[in-house]
Amino acid sequence: MDAFSSLMGGFANALQPNTLMWGFVGCFVGTLVGVLPGIGPALTIALLLPLTYQVPATAMFVMFAGIYYGAAYGGSTTSILVRTPGEAGSMMTALEGYQMARRGRAGPALATAAIGSFVAGTIGTLALTFIAPWVVDLALTFGPAEYFSLMVLSLVAVTAVLGQSLIRGLLALSLGMLLGMVGIDLQTGQARFTFGHQPWLLDGIGMTTAIVGIFAVGEAAYMAWQGRESKPSAVLKVDGRVTMSKADWGRSWKPWLRGAFYGFPIGAMPAGGSDVPTLLSYYTEKKLAKNPEEFGHGAIEGVAGPEAANNAAAAGVLMPLLTLGIPTSATAAVMLSAFQGYGIQTGPGLFSSNGTLVWTLIASLYIGNVILLVLNLPLIGLWVKLLKIPPPWLWAGIIVVSTLGVYGASNSLHDVGLLYVFGLLGFLMRRFAIPAPPLIVGLILAPMAEQSMRQALTISMGDWSTFVTRPISASLLAVAVLMMVVPRLVRLRQH
Repeated sequence: MDAFSSLMGGFANALQPNTLMWGFVGCFVGTLVGVLPGIGPALTIALLLPLTYQVPATAMFVMFAGIYYGAAYGGSTTSILVRTPGEAGSMMTALEGYQMARRGRAGPALATAAIGSFVAGTIGTLALTFIAPWVVDLALTFGPAEYFSLMVLSLVAVTAVLGQSLIRGLLALSLGMLLGMVGIDLQTGQARFTFGHQPWLLDGIGMTTAIVGIFAVGEAAYMAWQGRESKPSAVLKVDGRVTMSKADWGRSWKPWLRGAFYGFPIGAMPAGGSDVPTLLSYYTEKKLAKNPEEFGHGAIEGVAGPEAANNAAAAGVLMPLLTLGIPTSATAAVMLSAFQGYGIQTGPGLFSSNGTLVWTLIASLYIGNVILLVLNLPLIGLWVKLLKIPPPWLWAGIIVVSTLGVYGASNSLHDVGLLYVFGLLGFLMRRFAIPAPPLIVGLILAPMAEQSMRQALTISMGDWSTFVTRPISASLLAVAVLMMVVPRLVRLRQH
């Protein structure tokens, strides 16, 4: 009840015209940031940090929260329309969303993404309000062994996106895991695969550069190479519908809820992020679907579930930041520095020392979800009209925007060069029907899995049984085994 009364006080503050204005500005800027590839919420908030000297803390953090949630919303737009995910959390949305757009169903795809984001964001914010302490306690029970088992579970889930050829899918996954090893080994401090200690490779390969290069530049190059298939009638169709049908609603609401269930707790874990829950959500929806053959050709469940997981994870990331003072993402780390700039110490004492600020921030998340829904649903028709742009202009624009986004994020010409290398790789993968998502998943998960495995073995003095003697770790590995075995047993019984 105390939480409820405190939340009502937060709403009273958040609905003040000045605070509400900052929240709207944050949502609008965040949506634009999500639409532009390469420019994430962390960079945007970092660029706005100087405003902390001029703007009151409450208004500033309400705007930051709007940017964070808005970026999660906006990222789905270009993922669906032009297969250009700006970050890892939007990658799974791009798989089915872009295929829906090619079939003339861009409107329903954008609608299920916007409504699913609202539903999952609201569920995540409710969890942040009322069950945060319990989820934080659960997250703190995860040690290196548990994180390694979670990464194994995620890698098993990659089987949902391996494509028609298992060999080609595993080839892409292996290449991604190899690329994930580039850079400084955090355990020993030694450089690996850096071509003679090239400074620009020491920090590893940037995730945004790889994702934008393979999905955006590679897709644009492939469509330009196809020539005849670049005609609007052959590639991008617009049927005028921008709303969801009754069947679309029926196929979307369960994935929204399941996506929120994945996104919030995993987002609350250190290094959890949004990529793991979106991958698990996609795997789950494909396995539970009545028409799994539609996946890869525009299944609406493949948009609804991952997009919900992405937004629920955004709420989950804020929970350890506020309750424990632990940033679990780049955006959370930048927000932590903003707290410190105001002289505010995050952690268990934050709710008692700055309760008004915290509850106003949480209330603004509810309001921000409504603002984003109101802001995004009317714009669906406008976004769909992007598909009417002549394809040569559209693909050229994608390459230009991608280049500017990557360069603006790092100010590095080396990253621009890597962007085009990954663009060429993406083109070749499209040309020879090698699936791209496994490569990105391997690039993301391999360093996390390796680090967790080596930390767990260091703690256990090299005893590999630590992965099966710890209950949570053993349970996750058991689920991974079941995910591999059960579908094969079902297929054997059917034959």
